[in-house]
Amino acid sequence: MSRRDGAAIVARPVDGDGCRTCDGGDEATFETNVFAVVEVTQAFLPLLRAAPAARIVNVSSQLASFGWHTDPSSPIYNFKIPAYNASKSVVNSLTVHLAYELRDTPIKVNAIHPGYVQTDMNGGHGEISVPEGANSSVEMALLAEDGPSGTFTHLGKPLPW
Repeated sequence: MSRRDGAAIVARPVDGDGCRTCDGGDEATFETNVFAVVEVTQAFLPLLRAAPAARIVNVSSQLASFGWHTDPSSPIYNFKIPAYNASKSVVNSLTVHLAYELRDTPIKVNAIHPGYVQTDMNGGHGEISVPEGANSSVEMALLAEDGPSGTFTHLGKPLPW
């Protein structure tokens, strides 16, 4: 086992017949997808609190959905990338908790799935371009004062947690 400042314990493969779910590479994934999100949010929060109508849009993934991962009929049921999926599930949890913490402020906090975007991470094999993938983020960044907070969506449609 390895630790990161007491913030997380990351599993390592066991000797012999290890499991893919506990395979290595978790630290870098969680550093990028979780700890960096927390650090950026903490750094900007004083400015966001001073703004008349701030928005926090966390980029998650449909691969974070427990609802879809447990439903054999879902589009992602057989698509398991343990560290990535778990890290994005943590992003969703952070979104819910931060939305709750900021519920009495004008700040809206939401998570989005951008779609399967053509990026370096997938070798450019995504289904949509980067500008198209930005649509969900822009939509949530431009929410009206009475818009939702604490949601997980793609192009305005709710996704299962």
